[in-house]
Amino acid sequence: MKIVVLDGHTLNPGDLSWEKLNDLGDVTIYDRTASRQIMERAKGADIILVNKTILTKEIINKLDNLKYIGVLATGYNVVDIEATIKKGIVVTNVPNYSSNSVAQLVFAFILEFCNRVGDHSNSTRKGEWFNKKDFCYWKYPIMELSGKNIGIIGYGNIGKKVALLAEAYEMNILIHSRSKKEKENVNVKQVTLEELLTKSDFVTIHCPLNEETRNLINKDSLNLMKSSSYLINTSRGSIINEVDLAFALDAHSIAGAGLDVISIEPPKENNPLFLAKNCIITPHIGWASKEARGRLLNIAIENINSFLEGRPENVIK
Repeated sequence: MKIVVLDGHTLNPGDLSWEKLNDLGDVTIYDRTASRQIMERAKGADIILVNKTILTKEIINKLDNLKYIGVLATGYNVVDIEATIKKGIVVTNVPNYSSNSVAQLVFAFILEFCNRVGDHSNSTRKGEWFNKKDFCYWKYPIMELSGKNIGIIGYGNIGKKVALLAEAYEMNILIHSRSKKEKENVNVKQVTLEELLTKSDFVTIHCPLNEETRNLINKDSLNLMKSSSYLINTSRGSIINEVDLAFALDAHSIAGAGLDVISIEPPKENNPLFLAKNCIITPHIGWASKEARGRLLNIAIENINSFLEGRPENVIK
């Protein structure tokens, strides 16, 4: 089997091993592949692995040997699924590999807003503690999470992990999901999106990006939120209208935002959120712990093994 990895660097910048993948066939690994290079590099491949490299209908139709595409992520919008179905190409993804890591980042944002650890550390390093009359000081209000409302939009694997952490902090948990969820936890209450936005002190997004969720958070939905509330997004950037969010932050309509994703990645310099008030932005690192990436790689290899044995798993229908 000829196996080609078109963009392996973000998954494995050198701290993981490709050894088990190499055992499955003739493997070629590229750190990154520009769109103009895809055909040359993928020509003759039986198996292609991609993370963010886009495989269009035109490309897929020209790859006559291609039998399998493994997406090195949970989201699979980089592949034209309709084209693969017509050609009988199996496409798999890697679900539920980063739930713990993403949920952890959600609370890194939340705790930063509650305690402002970075800001207070910067203050002390600038010498602001030296001349204080008291043994302590705080430049920003300090907030407890106990008793606060957290609203979780999307209640899949990651949303449930966030709820477990919220329970440990004795928060009240509101969820919004398209489908009715079984009451697994007495502290979880399923509500409408409007009620969630209106009542939550923290709103965290964990739904997929599709036509229903694109710009789900916009001027109207932001206006429902409390001026003391915070918005967290570790899902997909385009779920939020970024111009509307920047305006809401600058107008103090909400208290702050923690974003690990934006609509275009890498970002454009003119993205309004980079100048918005009290907006923390990280470079899409929620999935990037070594533990999560190790699970991703192992599951991706297991997916290939299962395909080669005639029992494919995690297949995109």
